[in-house]
Amino acid sequence: MPVPETIAQPGSGVETDTGPGRPQTAAEVLRPHAEHAFADELAALAAADDRPRPARWRLSPWAVATYLLGGTLPDGTVISPKYVGPRRIVEVAVTTLATDRALLLLGVPGTAKTWVSEHLAAAVSGDSTLLVQGTAGTPEEAIRYGWNYARLLAHGPDREALVPSPVMRAMSQGMTARVEELTRIPADVQDTLITILSEKTLPVPELGQEVQAVPGFNLIATANDRDRGVNELSSALRRRFNTVVLPLPATPEAEVDIVTRRVEQLGRSLELPAAPAGVDEIRRVVTVFRELRDGVTTDGRTKVKSPSGTLSTAEAISVVTGGLALAAHFGDGVLRPADIAAGILGAVVRDPAADRVVWQEYLETVVRERDGWKDFYRACREVSA
Repeated sequence: MPVPETIAQPGSGVETDTGPGRPQTAAEVLRPHAEHAFADELAALAAADDRPRPARWRLSPWAVATYLLGGTLPDGTVISPKYVGPRRIVEVAVTTLATDRALLLLGVPGTAKTWVSEHLAAAVSGDSTLLVQGTAGTPEEAIRYGWNYARLLAHGPDREALVPSPVMRAMSQGMTARVEELTRIPADVQDTLITILSEKTLPVPELGQEVQAVPGFNLIATANDRDRGVNELSSALRRRFNTVVLPLPATPEAEVDIVTRRVEQLGRSLELPAAPAGVDEIRRVVTVFRELRDGVTTDGRTKVKSPSGTLSTAEAISVVTGGLALAAHFGDGVLRPADIAAGILGAVVRDPAADRVVWQEYLETVVRERDGWKDFYRACREVSA
């Protein structure tokens, strides 16, 4: 599986042809890779970073952690936080990558596992695109290697006919590979990683050769235990990973901050106007999600039933972004309860029978009685009818 072509950051003076037609710049793509979207921050960190760096790392472990957590450099450059959470979690993850042990980011859906994985790879290797996306249909070739069958038929098996996987490329180049949704990959394909992670070797028996990892190689995998149909990791494979659990935001304020930051970023990329009063509705969405997720209101006085969905921070971001689009295109540009009501209903009611009962009960027993929530209550009742 070839690695996607790199797209240059605007103003870099470098462009890469990504297919038919003229080259594209990062400003012209919907979602630039982390190493392009935050190229200025990475460059500033590299210039200010005088600490020891592991082999082939672009930054020191301290600078990688600063890139993820945010901070201000001696020259005044502000590094925006990419992850809002306990600092120790990021430090353990970065330290793991500095050893020869692979990193497993574990957590419920929506805890920024993919986001953290991408930014770690971008900061460590300068390339987050060496990616295997795990699904129920992921074949062994996606992790090991495949073949150019036209050349294979014409010339037989040789090195030129071999198509390296992202993992093989990372091994040979001393870079960081990523495997998303590891537990969705069939168990026998998962176990392809055992030899790679334990021996740092990928045999190619068809050629009587092997690819040995060079210093700098490591692997980041993500997984969650909440979705249906996951394949549990074998004990042999799990031992090859250092597991770091990414928790849900500890406080409402932290979750509001996360949602606000991501909505602003997404709004800019989608060219949506900023919502001046949006923070009030963001706080409302976060409150609803946390109460339904925790099974109790924020004041601890009323127990509520939880729906079948996860109601993650990522879903809150999606609800608010959708509401912002409604306000921009069909309203006055100010985010209001009517703009987020339909999104909340779609996020909460995944099981039309059971979840609708949970939602209606929450509306009548909690939302209806809450001061300052009358507009939100009416909007939710209207879309729920």
